[in-house]
Amino acid sequence: MSAASPHHPPSTRAAVLLAVLAAVAAALGTAVLVRADAGLSVRQVTVDGVPMTEVRAGPPTPDARRPGVVIAHGFAGSGRLMRPIADTVARRGAVALLFDFAGHGANAARLGPDMSPATLAADLDAAVAHLRAQPDVDPAQIVLVGHSMGAGAVTRYAAAHPEIARTVAISLPGSGELPPGRPAELLLIVGGAEFPAFRRAADDAVRRGAAVGRRPAVVVPGVEHISVLFAPRTHEEIADWLPSVDGSAPPRPLVRLAGAALLVFAFAIGVVPLAALLLGRRAGAGAASVGGGKPLRGLVLLGLAVLASGLAASAAAVLPTNRLPLAVGGYVTGFLLVSGLLVSGGQRWLPAATRAPGVAVDETARRTPARTTVAALALTAYAVLAVGLPIHLGLTSALPVGARWWLLPVVLGACLLFLLGVEQVAAGRTWRRLLVVAVTVLVLSTSAVVGLAPGFVLLVVPLFAVLLGWHVLWAAVLRRYATPRWLPALVGAALLGWPIATTLPLS
Repeated sequence: MSAASPHHPPSTRAAVLLAVLAAVAAALGTAVLVRADAGLSVRQVTVDGVPMTEVRAGPPTPDARRPGVVIAHGFAGSGRLMRPIADTVARRGAVALLFDFAGHGANAARLGPDMSPATLAADLDAAVAHLRAQPDVDPAQIVLVGHSMGAGAVTRYAAAHPEIARTVAISLPGSGELPPGRPAELLLIVGGAEFPAFRRAADDAVRRGAAVGRRPAVVVPGVEHISVLFAPRTHEEIADWLPSVDGSAPPRPLVRLAGAALLVFAFAIGVVPLAALLLGRRAGAGAASVGGGKPLRGLVLLGLAVLASGLAASAAAVLPTNRLPLAVGGYVTGFLLVSGLLVSGGQRWLPAATRAPGVAVDETARRTPARTTVAALALTAYAVLAVGLPIHLGLTSALPVGARWWLLPVVLGACLLFLLGVEQVAAGRTWRRLLVVAVTVLVLSTSAVVGLAPGFVLLVVPLFAVLLGWHVLWAAVLRRYATPRWLPALVGAALLGWPIATTLPLS
């Protein structure tokens, strides 16, 4: 599939229709997200440096005490990722408390090496103490819910604190640290499509507690490590595990995701009318189109992309970027930096017959530097909103705090160099962008499997691939206006780099 040549941008009528459609989708998405909070009372607090969010059905009622549920997120998550579970338990009559572990979400503290159990326990202890002290919470009915890293933290905590009424472990990574029979009231939930190690951990935890208390294990079919959090079966099991609640509201775990998806759609198509507005008149009919795609050229570019990505996967493990205080993100930053430099440099050294051709631009389509600068700034800011706002409102925290402010330009710079290399090789052709992107995703995944990259890379690769695919689509739109090669790369760097710098843990 080829991108349309740059002298055929969308018509004015098409741009207007897309602008209207984007506005409607944005309005619907906003309405869905607002409606998701209907009937709920939310309060933000910070205790001992730990950001917390209380969620209730209605205002606090000191004369009627309710069970309290502390909800702990997993590695690279945040309290916002667990908000649908908080909504479910609150609508069932409990008081939910979300919080951000050190290095995650709005918590600017560092997590420490190897997901420091002491740090996790201290943050969890602060959350439990705060919830127990609330006037409408029954201190004898505290329930802990955790996912992945958080599941390990809550089970260890409950094992050491028998006063915890019940515990829920979603995708428990391991049960070796649990003493036999503790915690006594433990519900284990695992996705049917998760890695086998999570199923084995749940089975082992059941065996360890078979003689004491209740310890059921529930396999939720068809979901993996992240989607298990949004499965209706997961929410029903958690709600049924709560002590002495009388609510019957059905769970709606996908409402916030649906609202965020509508916002993503609105931003994704809104770039077309925005580009038409900012980039002005189209290139004239005399503009040269991109050169033909020879089979030999395609094979050479494929080989270049594979070689560059393979060398980058090895180099990223030893580069100084691997020491950035951004878990997983340091490796990804080094990988993109080296890959971009090698792809760009390698393309320059290719024989002329196989080198990607350039794009000639009609002289009448050239713009003043000031106008190009304004367009670049506006489109980059739009890209940050397009990726950051839906993630923050519907998935997880995407606002920079603490060290993330200086990590942002480092990560964005590496993404920019990588995408400049992609644009140099692509020379305006969408299929070439897709080729390099596909190879990059494949090599990055393989590096995690063979141990060159952190294993957690496998869990972020799907989002990484989606963001790169989004860049490919936007680059095809922008190149229709014969923009300079660096402009699609700059906008794509914001799309790709912002989530890496703001969502991965500070370590």
